[in-house]
Amino acid sequence: MAIYLPGTAEDQELALEDLTPREIVAELDKYVVGQKAAKRAVAIALRNRMRRQKLPPDIAEEIMPKNIIMIGPTGVGKTEIARRLAKLTNSPFLKVEASKFTEVGYVGRDVEAIVRDLVEIAIDMVREEKLEEVEDKAELNAEERLLDLLLPPPTTAPAPSTAPQSEPGGNTLTFPAPSNESHQRTREKLRQQFREGKLDDRMVEIDVRERNAPSFEIISNQGVEEMDINLKDVLPNIFGQRTKKRKMKVGEAFDYLVQEEEQRLIDMDQVTRTAVERVENSGIVFLDEIDKIAGREGGHGPDVSREGVQRDILPIVEGTTVNTRYGMVRTDHILFIAAGAFHVSKPSDLIPELQGRFPIRVELQSLTVEDFIRILQEPKSSLTKQYIALLDTEGLKLEFTPESLEEIARFAFRVNETTENIGARRLHTIMERVLDEISFLAPDLTKAAKSDSNVIDIAASAENNGATAPLPIIERDSANGREKVAIIDPEYVRQMVSSIVKDQDLSRYIL
Repeated sequence: MAIYLPGTAEDQELALEDLTPREIVAELDKYVVGQKAAKRAVAIALRNRMRRQKLPPDIAEEIMPKNIIMIGPTGVGKTEIARRLAKLTNSPFLKVEASKFTEVGYVGRDVEAIVRDLVEIAIDMVREEKLEEVEDKAELNAEERLLDLLLPPPTTAPAPSTAPQSEPGGNTLTFPAPSNESHQRTREKLRQQFREGKLDDRMVEIDVRERNAPSFEIISNQGVEEMDINLKDVLPNIFGQRTKKRKMKVGEAFDYLVQEEEQRLIDMDQVTRTAVERVENSGIVFLDEIDKIAGREGGHGPDVSREGVQRDILPIVEGTTVNTRYGMVRTDHILFIAAGAFHVSKPSDLIPELQGRFPIRVELQSLTVEDFIRILQEPKSSLTKQYIALLDTEGLKLEFTPESLEEIARFAFRVNETTENIGARRLHTIMERVLDEISFLAPDLTKAAKSDSNVIDIAASAENNGATAPLPIIERDSANGREKVAIIDPEYVRQMVSSIVKDQDLSRYIL
């Protein structure tokens, strides 16, 4: 895998093996604001994984990943850091809530399902990579099969003799041998028409494989997903590959044939081996809400989602072998990143054995007003850029003044301080409130411009119909002609949000 880092030209590919921890942090900075300690921890863990792969096998086998616990309130970037790290490394990544699992023997999912799900994700990843490799070959093969349907090859009946024959009158007749040149010319003409899209509406009849093979499920302690048995695989001689004739358009038939060719060209045994190896050496599991399974002193009665789950997680984290439908999978070198707010409990409430399997603890800081401002401006897919792109599809330009972003950040910080602290997610609720009227009326403003109606009249009518504040819509000249622009300033933000923020009871329900 190759990525592009800030300050490098796009044609200068930087291999993953060459990434230093500093460069990994720089890549994470594109998506997550602040939290330097957490970024440093995951960057070092990733670099150690690369270092291990360069060691001799006997030493590499003994080096275990240093699992991490992230401690911090919701919405400060715990999940996003782990998710971006997995994308950066092209590693199988699974996010699970620890509170969803129960002890073995109780109704519910057991913790080994984590590894089985991770293998399924890796299978899909490797299959997609192989599909990209064979895509061109599959399309070429599908095109040839489609041309065979549109123009069947000439029959292979015995050709008439080319030896001279005599007529009763004494004249000699000569029969020339048939030539494939005309057939080939016609085939190339059809190929050209197909590539130009001129044959897309023509109907063809193809053989479609039936996929409704009989199957049954057996519920066991391994989970239903492990015991799903296909009778076609168990008794291959009884259930043959059945096909049926179907008529479809050329475009649809081509897509179907491409899929068939891709499946034929891919070696699923190799995909499985690669996926299992990738899980064992580079898999990442994000255990969210780990604090919810921490034991509480003074509890009464059995709790099948707390200490028992911790003891079930323990062997997977420290290294064990899990039986999956794709074979045995070792978890010795899977990186586990646990996260929790730990408002009620604390990391020391986890059982000592599990604490020892997470030697690195990182505390994430609550977000400040300055952090909120940076979140609105700096990330590649920041919230402001998302709203600008959404309203641009309606033909409405959206602009934020720097002062308006500061005002939005202050409101988000204030609501987090006075109500529940949900971190950066508070920006979503504030932004939705600020842009409520504009998002609602954007299509009408576009229609008004096309019909030469007065945009200002629509804004005024919105105010008369109960709008919280006058719409900040203006028209101005641009390179493409007249355009409508919504300029968000601090005053508009205050008019839309301040009344709700002041009323704490109301803000608890709306913001």
